[in-house]
Amino acid sequence: MPNERPAPLPDDVGAALARMGLAAPGEHVRAVRLTGGVSSDIWRIELPSGPACIKRALPRLRVAADWRAPVERNAYEFAWMQTAQAIVPGAVPEVLGADAEAGMFVMRFLDPGTHRLWKARLRDGVAEADTARAVGERLVRIHAATAGDTAVAGRFATDHIFHSIRLEPYLLAAGRAHPDRAAALGALAETTAGTKRALVHGDVSPKNILVGPEGPVFLDAECAWYGDPAFDLAFCLNHLLLKCLWTPRAARGFLACFDALAGAYRAGVDWEDREGLEARTARLLPGLLLARVDGKSPVEYLTRRSDVDRVRRVARALLAAPVDTLDAVRGAWATEIDP
Repeated sequence: MPNERPAPLPDDVGAALARMGLAAPGEHVRAVRLTGGVSSDIWRIELPSGPACIKRALPRLRVAADWRAPVERNAYEFAWMQTAQAIVPGAVPEVLGADAEAGMFVMRFLDPGTHRLWKARLRDGVAEADTARAVGERLVRIHAATAGDTAVAGRFATDHIFHSIRLEPYLLAAGRAHPDRAAALGALAETTAGTKRALVHGDVSPKNILVGPEGPVFLDAECAWYGDPAFDLAFCLNHLLLKCLWTPRAARGFLACFDALAGAYRAGVDWEDREGLEARTARLLPGLLLARVDGKSPVEYLTRRSDVDRVRRVARALLAAPVDTLDAVRGAWATEIDP
């Protein structure tokens, strides 16, 4: 690990590696603690088979608000990655082992020289519709393969986790910040919670997607849940809209990415009525927009009051007068950012 300062692994992490059969008891494992995450501790480690990452869920997330979540979500993330890998090989890093009792699992470390973080590319104004299209194609394949699968539904009955780490800190928290939209946001949370269709990742965000030579690679499935696939689609499309304010010069390209991802996803929906799923997505999107400025996890890059006000105007208007198509959401956003 050139130019990185090794750090000793905590004793319990080293013990977990030994229980997984990835290190000998008491063996010194070269490690570097990775920074940037809010929900887990992550170390890059050197194993005989090559570089890997070990991830441990935190009971309290590193945000300003008091946001707590069950640590057993780590086991469901590991299970989501196993499931996704079986459906779309290469869509996740190789998983090497897990220790559910300790709330840890190990996955292969992917070289950042060949696997670039999608968020970093968007920050730099790189708007590649082909990447967005591939994200939509891989995501809908995972949803389609798990739709109506009672065994998967039973394995991912994580309603309590999804509520504590997604519905409450996003939609319901935004409702507390906007009492005149609280009923609409509460209804969105209720509809989302009550819709059980497919295996949901729960955090399909550019910060959790690597752009690799064989296509996008999904990370951080801590919110894995059998529920409404519209949540995954809305969550990712929301980020493409917000990036228009982060890197304004690439806004047209980001809207093209929005169209490409939405179109690719819609084309793969075969388990339910496409118009119905799109309507749920279009109604949820403004709730997520508002949540990313007034929920418990506001995006860090919207630092100008004028940009935050733009998000609030579009989101509040669409919550008051819901629409049923993604084109309508996109149109309202495009008008606001380029009146």
